[in-house]
Amino acid sequence: MVKKIIVLAGFIIAAVCVFIFSDSLVNWLQNVGSQSFALTASVATLLALFPIIPYPIIGGLIGAAFGPVLGSLITWIGSSLASILMFILLRYAYQDFGQTVINRYRMTAKITLLFEQNAFMTIFITRLIPIVPSILVNAYAALSRVPASHYIVASSLGKIPSMILFATVGDAVLRNPINLLFIGVIYALFLLFVYAGFTRWRRRMNQT
Repeated sequence: MVKKIIVLAGFIIAAVCVFIFSDSLVNWLQNVGSQSFALTASVATLLALFPIIPYPIIGGLIGAAFGPVLGSLITWIGSSLASILMFILLRYAYQDFGQTVINRYRMTAKITLLFEQNAFMTIFITRLIPIVPSILVNAYAALSRVPASHYIVASSLGKIPSMILFATVGDAVLRNPINLLFIGVIYALFLLFVYAGFTRWRRRMNQT
């Protein structure tokens, strides 16, 4: 019970602080962010963990400040680290409670079992769909028995296309709109690469 209270209190305090200083953080990203890779990635992580401001806007600002390559990298680092942090904290403090709720009903237990058996591709695909709230994916994966390594890799890979998109749009609006034409090709090639890699890995695992 103590760890649940500590984690919840920490989340609430941090969320309130981000809400209070959100305008200052955004102004910093616009005016000073391009001077520090590490600090910008830290601010991006904080704003992704507590999305008071929609993260596509943050990604666009970072892309405008750093350009499409570094901007995409920083945006991806911030979003991925935020998801991993939330996963770790929820699993540490609330997995026992989540398992009790999930296994209370036969239907949710069956759905969760299917999710756990196909966790990698399920998490990866949901990350590719922008309308699926990230916090729901984080929480459900954390409360289930999905291996942390599967979650971290699938979630981080699945975030790459959307983070590139956010940063590229931000850069293109200010510099070179033609860059948007390459997003579709990059997106399709990335999907094919990950799917082929996962299929090969799963086939090898089944043979062992």
